[in-house]
Amino acid sequence: MGIRRQAKYWVMLPVLLAGTASISATVKQGEAFEAGRRAYENGDYAKAVLELQAAAAKEPQNGDIQLLLTKSYLELQERDAAITSAEKAVAIDPQSSVFHEWLGRAYGEKADHASMFTAPGLARKTHREFEIAVRLDEKNFAARQALIEFDCAAPGLVGGGEEKAKPEIEKLQSMDEAEWHYALGNCRRQKKDFADADAEFKLALESHPKSAELIFDIGDYAVRRGQAERLMEIADLATKVDAADPRGMFYRAVGLILKNEKQEEAERLLREYLQKAPKRTGYPRYAVAHEWLGRLHENKGEKESALKEYQTALQLDPKNKSARESLKRVEKN
Repeated sequence: MGIRRQAKYWVMLPVLLAGTASISATVKQGEAFEAGRRAYENGDYAKAVLELQAAAAKEPQNGDIQLLLTKSYLELQERDAAITSAEKAVAIDPQSSVFHEWLGRAYGEKADHASMFTAPGLARKTHREFEIAVRLDEKNFAARQALIEFDCAAPGLVGGGEEKAKPEIEKLQSMDEAEWHYALGNCRRQKKDFADADAEFKLALESHPKSAELIFDIGDYAVRRGQAERLMEIADLATKVDAADPRGMFYRAVGLILKNEKQEEAERLLREYLQKAPKRTGYPRYAVAHEWLGRLHENKGEKESALKEYQTALQLDPKNKSARESLKRVEKN
């Protein structure tokens, strides 16, 4: 708040006091949002929700608070609450491409877990929000990639279709070469055309991608395909794009385990990943890291250590089929 220097003190006293209260409230509101952000970054999503709810009560027209609430609710798998917060964000700023993108993601998460009767309607809402997000900001590559993936994977009944994806992919060619090749590869992946997907992902990585999420998504694909050399390339690229992101350590470790090289370094990297990585969508799960530690010890002939890691993986994720099969294999041998 600016104060005119020529004003007399007694005339300005009520204004100064009001200004002091306003500044204090702003500081407190900022503190609540910052506390929520820190909790989110640390993977404490329940605490993040509490802090952000308090911040939202003080700043009901702050769309950024609602956006972070949306993300926190999604991590907690509270999909209805996520949709409500995303809808509030969009109502606050209907021109925000990012708000529409995350409303689409929230609808999509609910659609993935909905009944056959409600899923189609939610899927159509998902598609609509991604379309709006792209229309509002053509360089919101995350939203455009989400729209392309939807069109490549979903049937026309809910607004999808590969033919609809093609013009969106073509637009990327002149905007960002890495994003273009990634979109082509991701569409082929949806169709299980893995040879073409491999070729496009290779070109995407060679095109100097700026997005860490693009790199790490190809990393997940490379893990499933057992592509050791590509994982090493991904780890190197990740270091250049975001050296602080712990996911690069995970992919380098898996690459080393697949190559059966530098086992001590691979174990150190996975242990460090488990210490630094948050439990968050888009990050390899802790159960998967322990499964790879089990594989490392199994390769070294260390049966008891391998059993321990596979058991930990199953405790963290009882539905981990590959960890269960590995555990049985080691027990049998």
